[in-house]
Amino acid sequence: MLLPYYQDVLTEAGCDEAGRGCLAGPVFAAAVILPRTFRHPLLNDSKQLTEDERNVLRVVIEREAVSFAVASVCNVEIDKINILKASFKAMHEALARLSLQPQMLLIDGNRFHPYGDIPHTCIIQGDGKYASIAAASVLAKTYRDEYMQGLHEQFPQYGWKENKGYPTRHHRDAIRAHGDTPYHRRTFRLLPDQLSLDEEERW
Repeated sequence: MLLPYYQDVLTEAGCDEAGRGCLAGPVFAAAVILPRTFRHPLLNDSKQLTEDERNVLRVVIEREAVSFAVASVCNVEIDKINILKASFKAMHEALARLSLQPQMLLIDGNRFHPYGDIPHTCIIQGDGKYASIAAASVLAKTYRDEYMQGLHEQFPQYGWKENKGYPTRHHRDAIRAHGDTPYHRRTFRLLPDQLSLDEEERW
């Protein structure tokens, strides 16, 4: 069961990102401040949910959150500054868009670049531990999936409607056949010289 908050004095915002491991498209991040009384039986790490469950939760989170915001950093910027810095930048931009400034940040993962003078705590697998981080993971994932489904209409051969830009076998086969697109991350290994079937299929 997810914990409703990390501490009970300061206003917390949970932060998470989606799309770090993709070969194409932006990285998205979300920041969410939930009411301390917020509960929902479906809420969990977005990777543990079905697409339908995430879409249901997105509506609930957007309706009931004290404040939420989503931001993205495009593949061109990712190539310029690297994916880790781009993820932090997307989180910072999401935080800047909140209508209420939080007093503490809960960050999914083990690293973060401080945002102003707001204290933060990094929590490994935090999206499966704290409600606000789980909510941020749901928003980041659903917004990014929606974006990639839109790009799929322009480049249907890459299967982005299904793989969302992750390095599946179909995606890599399409790169081999058609080359890359303006949305591919060219600093990533789009076509590794040696990549096992197991590594491809785990996506």
